[in-house]
Amino acid sequence: MRIAIMGAMVEEIEPILTKLDPTLAPESELSQIIAHMQHIKLHTIAGNHYFEAKYKGHEVFIAYSKIGKVFASLTASVLIEHFKVQKLLFSGVAGAINEDLHIGDLIAAKRLCQHDLDITAFGHPYGYVPEGKVYIESDATLRFLAQEVAKERGIELKEGTIATGDQFIADPKKKEWIRKTFQADAIEMEGAAVAVVCDAYDIPFFILRSISDAADMDASFDFDEFLKSSSKISADFIIALLDKIVA
Repeated sequence: MRIAIMGAMVEEIEPILTKLDPTLAPESELSQIIAHMQHIKLHTIAGNHYFEAKYKGHEVFIAYSKIGKVFASLTASVLIEHFKVQKLLFSGVAGAINEDLHIGDLIAAKRLCQHDLDITAFGHPYGYVPEGKVYIESDATLRFLAQEVAKERGIELKEGTIATGDQFIADPKKKEWIRKTFQADAIEMEGAAVAVVCDAYDIPFFILRSISDAADMDASFDFDEFLKSSSKISADFIIALLDKIVA
């Protein structure tokens, strides 16, 4: 089987790479990883890095897309078209717009939408284009396996609607509009783009997000530090999910 693992930022894939190559130092940065890789092959396509590894007899391809829907679509398309992956897992961070989500919570996207897609002037609902759809659902089997991982680890994996847009949303009024309009739980900048590509190619996908900012955050919160710690937690979860998939 050929499986893709994506993140948006380099910090989100570094811990995954160090887990797949036991010769790498656990805290290595990407430049050090590339310099010392022994069990991972590097491909560079369209200005982006794709890492190829063997895991329990299966081929795994890891990439970070860079931030935003266009880069996420490009990376997902390359993974499917060039590397012929059969499943895609995405791991990263998101902001909460559901008050029941708190910093550090894990949420799996049950469905995704694009909150910045607007042709309502032509009589269509927000997030819709002709021959498209507002919501795209992730793969139910992968979500089931993820819940098994969560249960085994004694953690809660929430499920909900994730809204994607090419904007970092800081305005509380805008957040509330997205929540009400799409019944959304979290917002980020790549997930729905990946979902559109996978749906078009009929590739099962799973999107995991760790909540990085929420209504209950305080002034002492350090995003950069959280990104590092949450990326490690997400990497552990994704590798455990990978174990379930290839079992």
